[in-house]
Amino acid sequence: MFRALNSSVAPAAPMSTRPIERTKPAPPLVPAVERAVRLLDHLAGLRSPQPQAELSRTLGLPKSSLHGLLRTLVALGVAARNERGEYALGARALQWASAFERQSDVVAAFHALASRVSALGEETIMLAVLHDADVQYLACRPGTRALAVNFRVGGRFPAHCTSTGKAMLATLPAERVRALLGRGALPRLTRRSVGSVAALMRQLDDCRQRGYTVDDEEMAEGMHCFGAPVFAAGRDEAVAAVAVSLIKASTTPRRRDEAIAAIGELAALISERLGARPAPIRTSP
Repeated sequence: MFRALNSSVAPAAPMSTRPIERTKPAPPLVPAVERAVRLLDHLAGLRSPQPQAELSRTLGLPKSSLHGLLRTLVALGVAARNERGEYALGARALQWASAFERQSDVVAAFHALASRVSALGEETIMLAVLHDADVQYLACRPGTRALAVNFRVGGRFPAHCTSTGKAMLATLPAERVRALLGRGALPRLTRRSVGSVAALMRQLDDCRQRGYTVDDEEMAEGMHCFGAPVFAAGRDEAVAAVAVSLIKASTTPRRRDEAIAAIGELAALISERLGARPAPIRTSP
């Protein structure tokens, strides 16, 4: 049985799977810009600076063109070069991250509304968007309990292993999901991670009925997360998703249902702020 989570939010239909209209093919990318962004993405994911030769091998870029890209990015402050000749992301990226947070309606709504749901007061809650087959975290409100995963802003995980990713994938047409994830086996982060697209599609069917998704130790052992999609006005597909992470061993069935209802309420509040009418959540009896 479906039930509304907040009396101020009108119930709506479950997550839409209506196919989107066909659009014209996107124009080709500018190669130099595409290479620069690919390089910056790689630098952003490094744990430590990398020399040019290793960057060239990893990215498959000729040393001559990579040298020119690095020299330009360093001069602009987007990349940095240390005394050993190794490269990392530059400090100017912080300026862009701050600007994105200021300008993003969904991030602003998350920060404004996260504290309104009292049942989430001690829990870690996250906001994420889809980035190809991954989720990327835009914001995180840490809880009071230590978790097995550090949900850092800008971090990425395979969408099929996360409750936020499943919440967004469940609002896409099936052919879009298959195009994003491919036909082969899915990479696993733990032994409990879903391993095939067919199994994932069954999970997404359940999600559409309930209105929320479950990551049961699929991203990190000992932890489970519950997610719900965030919608914007005029959009059938989720623009983001929110999730709450709990330590599985210490979570009672009652607390589980409270967390599910609470994350659904937060998703509803954010969706309402963005002009959408969210779907209700059905918790277990």
